Amino acid sequence: MKELVNKLKGDRVIWSFVALLALFSFMPVFSASSNLAYIGHGTGNTLGYLVKHLAHICIGFLIIYWVHRVPYHYFRAISKIALPVVWILLLYTMLKGTVIAGANASRWIQVPFIGITFQTSTLAAIVLFVFVARYLSKTKEENEPFQVSLVQLWIPVFITLALILPANFSTTALIFVMVVMLTFVGKYPLKYLGFVIGSGILALTFFILIGKAFPDSRFFNRVATWEGRYEDFTTNKPGEDDYQIEKAKIAIASGKLGGLGPGKSVQKNFLPQSSSDFIYAIIVEEYGLVGGVAIVVLYLLLLFRFVIASHKANTLFGKLVVVGLGFPMIFQAMINMAVAVELLPVTGQTLPLISSGGSSIWMTCLGLGIIISVTKKEEEIAEEKEEKERRKEALQRLIDKELAEEDLPADEIYEEEAMYSIEDNSRNPMSAVLNK
Repeated sequence: MKELVNKLKGDRVIWSFVALLALFSFMPVFSASSNLAYIGHGTGNTLGYLVKHLAHICIGFLIIYWVHRVPYHYFRAISKIALPVVWILLLYTMLKGTVIAGANASRWIQVPFIGITFQTSTLAAIVLFVFVARYLSKTKEENEPFQVSLVQLWIPVFITLALILPANFSTTALIFVMVVMLTFVGKYPLKYLGFVIGSGILALTFFILIGKAFPDSRFFNRVATWEGRYEDFTTNKPGEDDYQIEKAKIAIASGKLGGLGPGKSVQKNFLPQSSSDFIYAIIVEEYGLVGGVAIVVLYLLLLFRFVIASHKANTLFGKLVVVGLGFPMIFQAMINMAVAVELLPVTGQTLPLISSGGSSIWMTCLGLGIIISVTKKEEEIAEEKEEKERRKEALQRLIDKELAEEDLPADEIYEEEAMYSIEDNSRNPMSAVLNK
């Protein structure tokens, strides 16, 4: 185990926080999966879901390990090549969406020969963030006109968002907000940024109007769902989402300060998506306010570490990659927890590294691997600098020693050298002959 830990490069604090969140996730997932177990096979045995979650976490950490060994500047070229591939996957997802557990699951695709589902929008978000960081770092010294940035930056961004929007509004909104934040950090001109934000709002409004005009169209059928969630959030009108929120609030209120205890949640049997979208409510019910606050603090500490890693990066691309991949994880976690306490309408965003799921965990780990790759590079630079200083000090000691010997008087040097003799004082059988 010690040898394995020594092979891990990069920021050890980020490694530690990620491991803590992943280890903590097992008990809530094991407990909250009972609802799925009853629906799936009627026994309530959640051991299979625990093993499945363990497999997802192990694969996720393998992804982090493999990715963090890749020099992060390689992802500059990879993002440009991968973006068209992502568009193809998103288009395929839009056209070949399936129904899972009675819900519209057009945001997933079935992976051939493996039988698992994969959410392509999570991969698209990572590729897009790295692509934006690449563009901003490339043009930091150039004052390109808006027409150039529109073609090279914003058209690819809006194509990606347009392919995600029909099936997943919350993810589209999250990606757009994070891209705007990243361009702001990258010092993109504010006058152009304001125009882009306004254009995005107008495009969304136009999409919603078309959806209301053609409610039966496959590409616009989610508009009614968005409208219903907004009404449930702003009014007292009962609905499916209102039912989920009420059960989540009951779970949070039942937890009080110390919680009911691990595995003793009651609302997990009534709350849909208790192991994914609303797992935070189950955590507070079982571990109380103390457990809920501890999770918030862990995410905030991880955010603080991302800020430090971004500050230490010696290239603009490295800084923007850490911001572009790290901040959305924390922002997504805050959205998930805000939904559980009814600060936001239901969005379907999972709790990173804690909620059950395959592709969401793997894509989070992919982003973490790239971030740790950035910190690994800074660590390597620091080690090279330290090694250079050690060699410089060793060379200086040799030079000082040679100078000190040159300053000695001749008789002292002779006496010092006389200590070393080639005379053999050992008993030699040929001594009698040699002496003659």
